[in-house]
Amino acid sequence: MNNGRIRLSMIFFGSLFRSQLAHDDQSNLRALLHAVIERLCQRYKLTLSLAFCLCLGSSSVHASHPDISLEAHVPKLSIEAHVPKLSITDKNDKAVRSDGIDNSRSTLPAIAPANTQPIENVANINGLAPTTLWQPELKEPSLYALLDAEFAADRGDRQRAITIYKQHAFKEDATAVFERALSLSLRTERVEKSLQFAKSWQDQNPDHVPAWFYVAHLALRAHDYLLAGETLNRILLYDPRADLSEILIGIYPNNDEDKRELLAALQPLDSEQNASLSVLKAGLLYQFNEPEIAIVHINRALERQPDYVPFITLKADILRKIVTAETVVNYVSQARLRNPDSKSLYLYEIRYLLDLKQSQEAWQLLLDAHGRFADDAEITLLAALVSLDIEEYNSADELLNMLAKNPAYLDQAYYYLGISAERQQYFDQAKYYLNGVMQEDLVLEARRKVVAFELLNDDVDAAIATLEKLRKDFNVFAPDTFVLQADILWQQNESEEALRLLTKAARKYPDNEMLLFARAQLLDDKDDYIVKRTLLNHLQALDPTNLSYQLSYAQLLLASERSSEQGLALATAIIQIRYDDPRYDNEVHLQALNVLAGNALANENYQQVIDYLQTPYDVFPTLRSGSLLLRAYQGLGNNEKVKALLADLQQRFSFGQHNINDRIQLY
Repeated sequence: MNNGRIRLSMIFFGSLFRSQLAHDDQSNLRALLHAVIERLCQRYKLTLSLAFCLCLGSSSVHASHPDISLEAHVPKLSIEAHVPKLSITDKNDKAVRSDGIDNSRSTLPAIAPANTQPIENVANINGLAPTTLWQPELKEPSLYALLDAEFAADRGDRQRAITIYKQHAFKEDATAVFERALSLSLRTERVEKSLQFAKSWQDQNPDHVPAWFYVAHLALRAHDYLLAGETLNRILLYDPRADLSEILIGIYPNNDEDKRELLAALQPLDSEQNASLSVLKAGLLYQFNEPEIAIVHINRALERQPDYVPFITLKADILRKIVTAETVVNYVSQARLRNPDSKSLYLYEIRYLLDLKQSQEAWQLLLDAHGRFADDAEITLLAALVSLDIEEYNSADELLNMLAKNPAYLDQAYYYLGISAERQQYFDQAKYYLNGVMQEDLVLEARRKVVAFELLNDDVDAAIATLEKLRKDFNVFAPDTFVLQADILWQQNESEEALRLLTKAARKYPDNEMLLFARAQLLDDKDDYIVKRTLLNHLQALDPTNLSYQLSYAQLLLASERSSEQGLALATAIIQIRYDDPRYDNEVHLQALNVLAGNALANENYQQVIDYLQTPYDVFPTLRSGSLLLRAYQGLGNNEKVKALLADLQQRFSFGQHNINDRIQLY
């Protein structure tokens, strides 16, 4: 093949499929009418245009100058002056161009002057005389029919508009009509129907190169990978280096089966000279855990575009599967040095270092990035968070105070300044910052911490006042505040008042599961057995997969009957959920172990309590687990274990002490 290449801008193609909803029907109508009228004028077919304008003049009270010539109403239009040409160089380097396609938008631009008679003022388009009375049947698209189609689209009758446009798209010199029909089809019909239409039009116009791109893209979207492969191969045979990036946007399959079909369709294609296709193959092979083959394709893409950041990061991802971490870091670092203004490469290397637990190295690189991108809030925030993580509090506070000057990041800055102050045990300063947080996705957690600080000072009234103010300021969090307030009352041995509060709140928010569940947990397993069982059954009916509801129901059954088979089965099923199961919840898992251990302790099966809890306590000690273990060792008379465990509980959970850090953790 000669060195002739498609010099084809894919801007129009990308806009057609990515910006359909931003389509300006009125602008399209005017531009399309002017384009058709211009073509008719060029071919000396002015009769139809003149009759149409006369019709408009007689049908509209707004036609104030009926004696002005056609040119005054419909100015001369050179569509090439307004619409980018689609220029192609064929194998003989001979220029070829399409019929005035707008490659930058899915619609032709609105170019009618302000004094042009509005088309919308036609009172009744259906009342106009049939086209056949105006002129003989045309081989070209009928202006009257296109007007009919546009008015149908404007009235919301898109199916009629599509039908008319599709009929006229197959006439001569109808490229613009085809593109308008395809645009409407994509917004209205299934992608399979759009593909069928585009393929039929392309078959009738086999030399129209942009149609190859349309068909290839639509075939990929419709998962017709056989057709997509054939069409892509045709494009590559014409130009091995054709830009396929727009074709590949938004077509990546969601499931493995479709991904395998796509890969199978792409494999026979010669992508050695095509970066877009090479990188698509590399990505699919990487996902199917074939990094050795994937690296070959991504290297081909990088030969064409060595400093293109998405290609560099994909290669880094592939390298992570086949080489050492040090090699990956060196590769990304070298690429970053070649592209010093690439924020993405800085962030990729920093996050990879954090994944490797190399926090100090990541922090140093973040400070370098912050120096280069001083005004970048994302870099500043990440640098502050890593500073907090490695306990560089002065650096964190300095960065966060800089970030607080940006109104968009003020709440995040205040939240993490509060965290920094808390970790340094400056609790009054922490409360100041956390009370200043007003961003909805942070405010609840910030106020939780403020409540914890107030409770550490034994200031129950201040804690409740914080919750009441939050409830007033953010009604969306009202159920959360009621639950927190009830928990405070329960800690103060005011369980009856807590239950009344939740009952009142449940009446106000009858469908809130959190309130119903909190109320159920406050009910006594024996005295309120029937009410509690009813509530838990109702909650399980609302969410049958909720493990917390199932565990509470198991605990209720075991409290009522120690040998309850259903209760034991529910709790046992929860602890048997593997950690890699999406349903796994570490906290619920530990609670289930405590329920089973508590039941074993009630049955004086002390060794089973130890079997349930000793290993979890060693890994993640909790006060409840430790207390159950202590009683089990006491039951076995193992005084040495009792003494050691009691000392650990006193040291870890501050029995008889006033350890602020542990009390915050426990709360």
